[in-house]
Amino acid sequence: MKKLLLTILLGCFALVGFSQARFDVKVGMSMTNLTANDETDMKVGYALGVGMDYAFNENWSFQPGIMFTGKGYKVGDVKAKAHYLDIPLLAAYKMPVADDVKFVINAGPYLAFGIGGKNKWEDEGISISTDYFGDDGAKRFDLGLQYGVGAEFSDCILLNLTGQYGFISPFEHSDSKNLAFFITLGYRLSLIHISEPTRPY
Repeated sequence: MKKLLLTILLGCFALVGFSQARFDVKVGMSMTNLTANDETDMKVGYALGVGMDYAFNENWSFQPGIMFTGKGYKVGDVKAKAHYLDIPLLAAYKMPVADDVKFVINAGPYLAFGIGGKNKWEDEGISISTDYFGDDGAKRFDLGLQYGVGAEFSDCILLNLTGQYGFISPFEHSDSKNLAFFITLGYRLSLIHISEPTRPY
């Protein structure tokens, strides 16, 4: 998994050298739960990170990213909090709808790596916690589909509503998958390229 993560990161950084690549900074909230489980309730968390927009033309872009997200669920008095490093690899289609406003649709796979988390509850007034990941806990690796809609204002202010549907159950002998929705606000930075000075002849 570490080799795969490193390969993806190196590939993303390789795109920075092209003028079509721009950075995004995003922050927002997450709303997460498990599928195929009527006993769990939604948990609210966080989402923050950076992305890249590599434009092939005026309409199509490749949008990889690195996001830190808070996921998990609630079941009874237990609050399951998990922290993930998400790597979405999205194809995006942009359509102008007004002056300086574009409607954006994107979709593609995502990879996620669990980096920490706790299960917390109280028993007779005593606070108890266990590790979310580990030998007796959830699997750290997740893979699934990410999809979303959003808007770009003046090509720099970003508003996105994003969904994730996991393909891998985080628990042994379970059909439950990770389900997440994110609302994020972002800002896009255009990379500045310094041209070489003209050589005198």
